[in-house]
Amino acid sequence: MSNALRFSKFHVLGNDYILVDPTRGAFDPAPRAVQMLCDRRLGIGSDGLLLGPLEVPEHPGAFGLRIFNPDGSEAETSGDGLRIFARHLFEAGHAHGTECKIHTLAGLFEARTHDGNHIQVDMGVPSFRAGDIPFTGISSQLEVLETPLFLPSGPVTITALTLGNPHCVVFPGEVSQANACRLGPKIERHPEFPERVNVLLVEVMDRRRIRIEIWERGAGYTPASGSSGAAAAACRRLNLVEDRVTVQMPGGSLDIEFAPEGHILMSGPVQAVFEGQIHGDWKP
Repeated sequence: MSNALRFSKFHVLGNDYILVDPTRGAFDPAPRAVQMLCDRRLGIGSDGLLLGPLEVPEHPGAFGLRIFNPDGSEAETSGDGLRIFARHLFEAGHAHGTECKIHTLAGLFEARTHDGNHIQVDMGVPSFRAGDIPFTGISSQLEVLETPLFLPSGPVTITALTLGNPHCVVFPGEVSQANACRLGPKIERHPEFPERVNVLLVEVMDRRRIRIEIWERGAGYTPASGSSGAAAAACRRLNLVEDRVTVQMPGGSLDIEFAPEGHILMSGPVQAVFEGQIHGDWKP
């Protein structure tokens, strides 16, 4: 098994990722290979794949990370993926101390560890501007706040934003897995979201707690996601919550804090599951 692919498996409240560290061996993240590794019958099974650390010549000292959805497409960023990767960097000895910088397609992110498996990531400052998301339903200079989106089944009211990747927040009344699976695919691939979009169904419990169900771009329904930060950001922008919010998901809860300068700080546990290797005979 000298050609075996080594990997680690982590999850955040049930949102699971395969992590491939290229310092342990080469890996070509071709879409078909990613699809098969993420397949729960034919591969390891996961909601996505993380590849890193990679060199980032333009940002010395930062650790490069590529993030892949289970359909093989590459994502700009992922809150849960960043926190999983940060835990790996600290445990594998790539990063020293309690803080590190991670570079993805969406830019630089700062992560810190509190007690080994509890990781906080600064997700940056959200933008609700249509041109940044992107969303083509209104002028690119306008913010997508409580805007109608027309579906075959009728209009829904959305608030959309980007945290390096696009998110669409809906307050549908019924926040359930069934409704996420009904609305999610229609909104994810709506033509007014040309790069597709993560879909978040939100219920505001009180000014410090919200409850969400999630349909992720390229992954489908998931019991937990770093998209919780985007859901909280939409609620904060609409003045529905305070500066500290607990986001409840089917898989568990994450804590979101809004720093004075607008940055979103996401904190919560990261659970290591197992390490292993794919047999050298395995082919995508």
